[in-house]
Amino acid sequence: MDSQVTVALALSLVGGLSTSLGALFVVLNQAPNLKMLGLLQGFAAGLMLSISFLDLAHNAMNSIGFLKGNLWFFAGVIFFAVVANFIPEPTLSQSSEVKNKKKNGDEGGKDIMKKHQRQVLFSGIVTAIGISLHNFPEGMAVFLGSMKGLRVGLNLALAIALHNIPEGVAVALPVYFATQSKWQAFKLASLSGFAEPLGVVIVAYLFPSSLSPEILEGLLGSVGGVMAFLTLHEMLPLAFDYAGPKQAVKAVFFGMAFMSASLYFLELSLPEEMSL
Repeated sequence: MDSQVTVALALSLVGGLSTSLGALFVVLNQAPNLKMLGLLQGFAAGLMLSISFLDLAHNAMNSIGFLKGNLWFFAGVIFFAVVANFIPEPTLSQSSEVKNKKKNGDEGGKDIMKKHQRQVLFSGIVTAIGISLHNFPEGMAVFLGSMKGLRVGLNLALAIALHNIPEGVAVALPVYFATQSKWQAFKLASLSGFAEPLGVVIVAYLFPSSLSPEILEGLLGSVGGVMAFLTLHEMLPLAFDYAGPKQAVKAVFFGMAFMSASLYFLELSLPEEMSL
């Protein structure tokens, strides 16, 4: 393996493993209550919306034009809207839980909780997929930065590592809540981080010979549409149910502000001719 690729791979692992560090914060503490889960789901939704609208879709429109960027974005939205029809998920509110518990007793309450756990688990998996897709081009950026020099690659890898820690929390928390398994929560969060070194491998050995830059930007725009739909369809309703609308909205905007600031500082780490 080329020495530059080896260095880039090592640097990307630093960023990827920081996702595991975020997961450790979750698994080493006691299980959160429903309100805390709702707030962190809102925070995670903010991260996802910021990545979707202010990063992926924005870059696609700047790179391939407003019309094409929007077409790719909404193609992603429509695609996963169709998929969601074939994967029905329980969307029961807390008020319906209370009514059913009164009518059906403890057994009915247990059934409702199981449905909620499946819904929370699904949202955790959605977050893991979205963050993995977001981390993939970050791995590409680390590789390209390393080609410019070790200092650029190292600075970029450290900046990515810092912003990946809350992403690990966002993945691990719902999985831990739903499965009560610390190992499953840690494993899924860690796997989402490994998309970064995978991005290094792909860009080093396959890109750009097999994929045009325009198609790549369009696909990333579609990823933004997928993430936006899944966030609004799955994560935000959970945050509203568990934390209440007012608190959940505050958490969403806090997550968006955090990710926007994080992306800004990442951009400062890149040379002028490069972007995430």
